[in-house]
Amino acid sequence: MPSTKKTKTIDKDSPNRSILKAISWRFIASGATFIISFVIFTQATTSAFRDVLGAVSLITAVDIVAKLFLYYLHERLWTNILWGKYWRRQAARKRYRKIQKFKKKLTLENSV
Repeated sequence: MPSTKKTKTIDKDSPNRSILKAISWRFIASGATFIISFVIFTQATTSAFRDVLGAVSLITAVDIVAKLFLYYLHERLWTNILWGKYWRRQAARKRYRKIQKFKKKLTLENSV
């Protein structure tokens, strides 16, 4: 009886997809930091060091919470985009075809 092996394949994001995700997230995160900092600093005018330190601490705390939430939403949106998810399978097919062409060429040369 022939044994059947089940191979486990892991599909990874393509490098282009990863780069676009990183760039798009950076725009979202930087925009959030800009808006949060702008709103807080427009309300906090010339203040003592203690007040500035308090404002910076508040910005940091809000920034952490806001970016965690936005990043989660961003990732959930990207899970629904199929583009670039199955690049490994496509690359393997191309590699397989290239090898087959090479083998065929060798066979033809050896038979002549």
